[in-house]
Amino acid sequence: MFGRKKKDAQDAAEDRFEDLRDGVAAEFDVDAPTGTEDRGPYDLSDLDGAEPTEGAAGPRLDLGSVLLPMPAGGQIQVEMSPDGTPQAVHLVTAQGRITVAAYAAPKSAGQWREVAGDLAESLRADNATVSIESGPWGRELHAVTPAADLRFIGVDGYRWMIRCVVAGPAGSLALNSPLAESAREVLRDTVVQRGDDPHPVRTPLPVVLPQMLAEQLAAAQQQQLQAQHDQMHAQEQEQRQPTPPPAPAPAPEQVEALRQEPPARAPEERPGGGGSAMQQLGQ
Repeated sequence: MFGRKKKDAQDAAEDRFEDLRDGVAAEFDVDAPTGTEDRGPYDLSDLDGAEPTEGAAGPRLDLGSVLLPMPAGGQIQVEMSPDGTPQAVHLVTAQGRITVAAYAAPKSAGQWREVAGDLAESLRADNATVSIESGPWGRELHAVTPAADLRFIGVDGYRWMIRCVVAGPAGSLALNSPLAESAREVLRDTVVQRGDDPHPVRTPLPVVLPQMLAEQLAAAQQQQLQAQHDQMHAQEQEQRQPTPPPAPAPAPEQVEALRQEPPARAPEERPGGGGSAMQQLGQ
């Protein structure tokens, strides 16, 4: 009897272990693939006192929470929030657009896996075709939408997470495409400056524009506002101009005179002959 109880306990333990093993396998499948990239993004503390704005291939753009290298031939596009603060900075290249943002995260890794799952669900709800592919840092999402192709690359760090969104025309974001590789090169030399301030997880870390870029942006906004003001002023001036009065109607006696005046006759119908003077002399 005691032996049977022991055997039943063993069977139950094995069943629990089997369930646990199946759960671990399922969890591993969800978390796969796993990357092996060991070059960037870096935490500021990883630089050992080196100047963070000096990158491996040139200067980094200091945006406060992240410092980004500029891709060759790239341009900067700033997206503003409704309250006038910078919301995102896009690196625009000839192939497409690269957007890198840092988010608050727990000390332990794993936030990107959760974010990627939420992104995939949201994209599929919008009728996008989504596939999970293996990149240098692990899972990457490749989404095909009617408007553009998208690739999402995420990296977990210590109390931060990097999310890179790459957008390009249809067919431009295959796994090893030039645009995807350009985005990965940006990430390999990116530096995250998390800071010590507390932030809820998944909260975007603040973006701070360099002074020169902020001044250029302010000047462009001022020019845009001035152009809008000039256009509105021109429209107001046009509306204020008096409408010319209509032409006066002819007096009744003028209308009667016009009715009584005989119509003009053709030369051949006039008294004295038809045709020209030379024709009359010839008759």
